[in-house]
Amino acid sequence: MTPFKRILLAIVMAMAMTPTALSQIVSDYYSKFNADSIRTDFRDQPYFGLYKDNYFIFGPPIGHKPTASNTNIKFQISLGVRLTNATLPFGTYLHLFYTQKVFWNILENSMPMTDLNFNPGIGLTKPLFIKNRYVGKVALLVEHESNGRDSIQSRSWNKISLAANIIIDPNIMVHGKVWIPIIDGQNNKDILNYCGIYQVGIQAMTDNRKFTSSVTLVKRKGWKPNYNVILDFAYRFSTKYNWYFYAQYYNGYGEGLLDYNKHTSQLRLGIVFKPNLFSDF
Repeated sequence: MTPFKRILLAIVMAMAMTPTALSQIVSDYYSKFNADSIRTDFRDQPYFGLYKDNYFIFGPPIGHKPTASNTNIKFQISLGVRLTNATLPFGTYLHLFYTQKVFWNILENSMPMTDLNFNPGIGLTKPLFIKNRYVGKVALLVEHESNGRDSIQSRSWNKISLAANIIIDPNIMVHGKVWIPIIDGQNNKDILNYCGIYQVGIQAMTDNRKFTSSVTLVKRKGWKPNYNVILDFAYRFSTKYNWYFYAQYYNGYGEGLLDYNKHTSQLRLGIVFKPNLFSDF
């Protein structure tokens, strides 16, 4: 069985588990994350917080000669804002999200930031509980993504996304996201062929919460097993701090909007700041 099929099988099995079976595999480590404490955290957490991973990494391409134009910095800033104090119907919370991803060619003259990707969104987030235990969350989002350019370099699209993170083990979470695309960019009508139609993945961490790794597969349009693959590895020396040494490998298309239809194979190293518990993708 290929790695792709194994990850997909794990996600399908997690989604197919009965509530009783899923509850039994969530260990005592998460016993403090009962329904009341999680709801209190959602209600009383600071208005601003981390959404996805926030990182600053640098590195060369794989399989090509490194040059000033293809060896760059990639950094991401991602925040979530809680818009409601009270719980909304169906136990949901309204959030505003913003993620910005930047590619910075610091080895070139004038050190240009060649591609800036803006990704605001708004949506309802619902924590999931089984027998008073927190086992993940589901979110319904309306997202926009564009690069702020004009003319032939303009790229943009919108998505109505349904995302879920499910804890299947004290140290393992599976995640998935599917979207309905609304493509308004005149120069990226074929973006689904490169940036995909859904994504799935798995994230694991050690008992001491010092080492984290994840695999994310973004399925490009079509029936072929064509995936964009993102591998992440993070390590922190002390649990007193929330920053990690970080390695990210990207292989596929759509890493940035400007060159979304160009293949990328890139390894970068740096630091990352992660949300509590498991990351969002």
